[in-house]
Amino acid sequence: MTLGLVVLGPVLALATFFVMGPMGQGADSTALRLILLADFIYFLLLAGLIVMRLVQMLAARRARTSGSRLTLRLTGVFAGIALVPTVLVALFAGLTVNIGLEGWFSDRVREVVGTSLTAAEAYQEEHRHDLVQDAEALAVFLNQRRQSATFMSDGDLRELLVAGQSAIQRGLKEAYIIDGAGEIVARGERSYLFDFEKPEPERLVESQKNAVVLIEDWDNSEFRALIQLSAFVDRYLYVSRTVDGDILSLLDNTRETVRLYQQLEATRGRVLFEFGLVYIGFALILILAAVWLGLWFAERLSRPIGRLAAAAERVGAGDLDAQVIEADGDDEIATLGAAFNRMTRQLKGQRTALVENHRATEESRRLFDSVLSSVTSGVIGLDADGRVDFINRSALRLLEMSQSEDHDRTLAEAVPEFAYLFNRLRDGIQEVVQEEVRVSRSGRLESLLVRVAVRRGDDGAPEGYVVAFDDVTELVSAQRMAAWGDVARRIAHEIKNPLTPIQLSAERIKRKFGRMTEGEDAEALDQLTGVIIRQTNDLRRIVDEFTRFARMPEPDRRDHDLALLMRDAVLLQDGALHGARLVADLPQEPVIVELDATMISQAVTNLIKNAGEAIESFYEKGAPEGYNPEVRVSMEATPAQVTIRIADNGIGLPPERARLFEPYVTTRAKGTGLGLSIVKKIIEEHGGTLVLTDAPTFSEGAHPGALAEIRLPRARAANRSIKERGIEPPVN
Repeated sequence: MTLGLVVLGPVLALATFFVMGPMGQGADSTALRLILLADFIYFLLLAGLIVMRLVQMLAARRARTSGSRLTLRLTGVFAGIALVPTVLVALFAGLTVNIGLEGWFSDRVREVVGTSLTAAEAYQEEHRHDLVQDAEALAVFLNQRRQSATFMSDGDLRELLVAGQSAIQRGLKEAYIIDGAGEIVARGERSYLFDFEKPEPERLVESQKNAVVLIEDWDNSEFRALIQLSAFVDRYLYVSRTVDGDILSLLDNTRETVRLYQQLEATRGRVLFEFGLVYIGFALILILAAVWLGLWFAERLSRPIGRLAAAAERVGAGDLDAQVIEADGDDEIATLGAAFNRMTRQLKGQRTALVENHRATEESRRLFDSVLSSVTSGVIGLDADGRVDFINRSALRLLEMSQSEDHDRTLAEAVPEFAYLFNRLRDGIQEVVQEEVRVSRSGRLESLLVRVAVRRGDDGAPEGYVVAFDDVTELVSAQRMAAWGDVARRIAHEIKNPLTPIQLSAERIKRKFGRMTEGEDAEALDQLTGVIIRQTNDLRRIVDEFTRFARMPEPDRRDHDLALLMRDAVLLQDGALHGARLVADLPQEPVIVELDATMISQAVTNLIKNAGEAIESFYEKGAPEGYNPEVRVSMEATPAQVTIRIADNGIGLPPERARLFEPYVTTRAKGTGLGLSIVKKIIEEHGGTLVLTDAPTFSEGAHPGALAEIRLPRARAANRSIKERGIEPPVN
């Protein structure tokens, strides 16, 4: 149907042209009416089909149907290709016709036509004028002779006619005297009967009214003149003159041509309009046919491409079962559809194989990850270039690494402390190197036992490296604490025994010799024995601390209200912190925890006193003007644990903060270095942890102090307290 409609358009245009042009059918002809009706029906049919198809295409475009955008684009291209040349040809044709008509109706052509008509009319007018003059002159001659003669016969009249005819300078072809019936009365010279053309009666009547009646005989190339002789009764002069008949016929043709030229010039605008109208009609028919062909072609071209696009989107979404209808033929579109179907089948097979391989690999990796993730040792996997490609959870926690940031980085960039061991292994011939490495993270100095080994494949070639490490900080600390405990027991045993005799001897010397001395000697004796006694008491106190550190009693755990213990400790220390303001944020409801109340109170009190001493040290160092000393104590309780925070804005922690928990390590001149060690041991005996970090600033731009954070487990005590109240404990 599409091809039939497309072919029918040019056929109708050619038929209309032949009917209006070569066949010369008028506007009233039946053939022209029928062909114009067929053109109109074809125009409406094709326009309706195009509008309907465009509406369908726009609806498909709004519905985002596959191929709709390409169809609209191709339709626009085909319409533009059909419309632009037609418009350009129309403009060119209109200009050409107008230029041609301008050439036809130019001033030069108009002047030539007018001159031709003027020349022909001048020739005619000259002969008419000469004939009229000759006829009038001959009539006057005859009338005068008749008036001078009394009696004149027809023979005399003939002689007068011949004489008068010869007297005419231009000469007359024929000369006759006729009566009112048109009969010859006398003939002039060379006037013969067989050449005589009897004038019509109407001419005779007309000559009676006018002076001279001219008769034009184009067939015989003559001009004739008829004039009434007033001196005669019922006599008429009838003369003729020879003229060029072709020129006279040309005169009529020229007049007809001039009249037609003027008519065409007057209707030139209408001719242009009719030409443009006919051309526009033909152009519309051809444009509509071209647009309809473009729609048909665009649809046939875009339909398979749209199906391919939709199938490609399905493939992009992961649906490898997508197939397209393969078009018939061996062109590129049919080949593309077949290749696409073949590609999706191959992709589906490859994906199935990849999924199976990935599943097996993932199971192996999951098992590997679960094993490595469950171990407490940190493990870092490196590729052959020394870049990180695996980190287990323990390594992330111990080294505070990031899976996303540290992956694919070199070991020297991710963990600079391990670079020395890695370079030693790579540059040497050993398969494994091991060493204790100290690392610092978030202010904590940790001791790690690091082991770096080469990872080889089945063929023995090196594939990468494995870095395994354990946190031995607590082990080293425990070893040191055990060593210090043994030292403390020995010191306490060796020093405590002589202290009592020394003190007693000093007191006896003071009593015995004090009565025997006077004046300055007595004063010196009293002063020296006092020094011995005081130093002995200081040594006894130190020995007692050694004893407590070395022989820490086992905690007597019972259920206690930790919130009440904290409030009591804050109350005891309030006002004794070297002028610092003590701010407490403690819960009012009971917080039941299984603990040794005496030991926990001692630990909390020591930490609060340490906060006050840090403020005192900051004053000694030189606190800035406007400094407001403050100690903040807070506690948070959850069903699993209790967190106690003691923060100050004092002097802060030293760089070697990890050693503060070791015995005899202190930042104060008067400190023994056992306070934090005892507190840490108490907290650890209760299953908790003690962490020292920098405290957040209490105000903007203020000096940051230290923060001691205690975390105590409370699950058993909390659950038992909940059961006593008849509430089931939460299931973790």
